[in-house]
Amino acid sequence: MSVDTVSLTGWGRTAPSTAVRFRPRTYEEAAAAVRGRGPRGAIARGLGRAPGDAAQNAGGSVLDMTGLDRVRALDESTGTVRCDAGVSLERLLRVLLPRGWFLPVVPGTGRITVGGAIGSDVHGRDHPAAGSLARYVSELDLLTADGEVRTVSPGTALFDATTGGLGLTGVILGAALRLKRVGSPLVSVSTERATDLDDLLARFTAGRGGDRHGAPMPYASAWVDLLARGRATGRGVLTRGEHAPPSVLPAHARRTMRAPRTVQPDGRPAGPVLPGGLLGRTSAALYNEARYRSAPRSRTGELRTTAAFFHALDALPEGNRLHGRAGLVRYRFTVGYGQEEALHRVVRRISARRCPAFRAGLQRFGAPSPGWLSFPVPGWTLTLDLPAALPGLGRFLDGLDEEVAAAGGRVCLAQDSRTRPETAAAMYPRLAEFRELRAELDPTGAFRSDLARRLAL
Repeated sequence: MSVDTVSLTGWGRTAPSTAVRFRPRTYEEAAAAVRGRGPRGAIARGLGRAPGDAAQNAGGSVLDMTGLDRVRALDESTGTVRCDAGVSLERLLRVLLPRGWFLPVVPGTGRITVGGAIGSDVHGRDHPAAGSLARYVSELDLLTADGEVRTVSPGTALFDATTGGLGLTGVILGAALRLKRVGSPLVSVSTERATDLDDLLARFTAGRGGDRHGAPMPYASAWVDLLARGRATGRGVLTRGEHAPPSVLPAHARRTMRAPRTVQPDGRPAGPVLPGGLLGRTSAALYNEARYRSAPRSRTGELRTTAAFFHALDALPEGNRLHGRAGLVRYRFTVGYGQEEALHRVVRRISARRCPAFRAGLQRFGAPSPGWLSFPVPGWTLTLDLPAALPGLGRFLDGLDEEVAAAGGRVCLAQDSRTRPETAAAMYPRLAEFRELRAELDPTGAFRSDLARRLAL
């Protein structure tokens, strides 16, 4: 097991902190690293895709889990895969897809680890039907503060505290995940433009973009132009998709299916390729205008690879540098159904301030996860990236927090880098239970992070 001292940040490249980094390659080495932690505790880290400080630990220890990366078993009779926590979703899909299997929940990047995905209880574009990842975890191996490796099953308090628990109940070492069958490596996609936010919300809920049998496509998300103003405020492009059956594929694609199938980025850039720091209001507005105008008014039946549909942003591997040397702040929140006016107010405030946001996504959420700190609750979720150096950004986002909290909504802790502890406590009603379980399970504070200290988790 290698050990070094490094300065680490999240994907947003803000608030760097220094920690001792351990790189375990076995369960035993991970346990030794936890036992060898200093007084500032330890936290697990995957591929560093958390935008904020969830996988940092100033003055303490960080366990780089990417060395634990084995896919241990695929049971095709039960549709279950068992793997180590350090396996990336991208690599896991490369193993599964050639065999006709797919993950029931796929987030917007494949470059996160299984452990990080469970610790964040990630969701995908099909959340209203599929829910979040915790629903498909059959069991997980958890290294707790006492050095014991526990097999944790759904329906227990420890499972619900761990899924979405941001690594603070212990180190996830491995997991068994339930899978789903897919008929091909391609996705059939429909795209439509919406003239404003009301139009966009209506298109989400109108059930358009159904398959050939009239059923709605399970995957749906929208890009939102947050720089549009006036009657165009909140305009966007809605994209839906479903796994394409072999019968709709062209002949050459059906022949290709006989060969091993892989998930590979198709090279199409997901955003403007600009030198860091040049993405200001003017360039962002020009990009947004071009993106909106170039989208089809309505198109169905387009075939895309799984990577192009699910992980388009991975085609731009250093997209976190577009906002300059100061980095970016990701703001993600959700408000419930019936609180659409609150969503409108937030969008209008962002538009009026002319925030240079070109990555802004809108999705719907369905039933909540049992995870105590899991983010999704039924409603609408909006995500945007903003330059960390934007003057007055902290005060502005504090104001949006107040708007969201007043509507009964919440921000996403797994992607947060600046929320105040009292705000987080108001948004997550089970936080007190989470703290109690941590105090009982980990009385000496073995597992800590910069996020945990900042939010008093």
